[in-house]
Parts: sequence; C-alpha cells; structure tokens
Amino acid sequence: MRRAIPYSGYEDYDFEVATSDLCDCYGRYLVRIKEMRESVKILRQALDRLPDGPVNVDDRKILPPPREELETSMEAVIHHFKLFTEGYSVPPGDVYVAVESGRGENGCYVVSDGTHKPRRVKFRSASFVNLQALERMALNHMIADMIAIIGTADAVLGDVDR
Repeated sequence: MRRAIPYSGYEDYDFEVATSDLCDCYGRYLVRIKEMRESVKILRQALDRLPDGPVNVDDRKILPPPREELETSMEAVIHHFKLFTEGYSVPPGDVYVAVESGRGENGCYVVSDGTHKPRRVKFRSASFVNLQALERMALNHMIADMIAIIGTADAVLGDVDR
C-alpha cells in the first residue's frame, strides 16, 4: 500500500516491498524479516531528513497552549480546558483513511456532522481480514500445523472479536 498509494511522504523514500514465492509459514516468516529490514532502511532515511527543532503543528485551534502560557493567561487555560473536554469541531462530511500496518491494511471511516463528536466511526483491522484466509492456508495440513499457521498469520484476536 505504501508503494501503490503512497501517503505521509513514503513516495520520497527508497524501499522494497517484501514478498516471497513460498506459500507457507516459512515464507511468511521470511517476509516479516524482510519487512523489518526495510523498516530500518526507511527509518534511517527519515532520521537523515528530520529537521532540527520542534515538529508540532502550529495551529492553535488543535494544539494545546504551551505550559508557560497556562500560568499567565486565562485565555490559555480556557482554551486548554475546552480543547481537552470538548475537542475541536470537524467539518461535516465523511472520510476513509487507510494505512499499512505490520499486519496489513488498517482503515478508519469517520462521518462528521460538523460538531466536535463524530456521528459514526468504523475501524477496519487487518487481523480480521487475514483470518479469512485461514481456511485456504490450512488446506491439506495436519491439525498440529494450525499453531504455526495461525501464528504466522499474526492475527490479534482482540481485533477479530467484534
């Protein structure tokens, strides 16, 4: 996903998509090892490009005031209180955003009616989707193999239990 539909600057980094032609537990293990190596490669490139100084967003509507201002400004205290109790208003509409995680695509769908509380939120976890392939992965294997097959599918059962 980071290669096909780049986001957050991934198009600026040099990395390979980890794949394997082996369709078994060992192949999935090799993919994980390759993914870790490529992640380190991306992190090194990102650290080289990281500018000096603060990296916070400079938007006072969504960023809490600095601690020093809380001691001297009543407006800062009020803004701090309202930001953490009510949040900030989001324009009306809906959006789906997906990111690539270590287990696959994680997505979040949010519907806003223009207030500070979302009207609807739906999360799509990679673990639920990955377990759908379990039947195909287990085909013609022994029951004892299921431990390794489920383990290399790397599903978080808390994601699956909805």
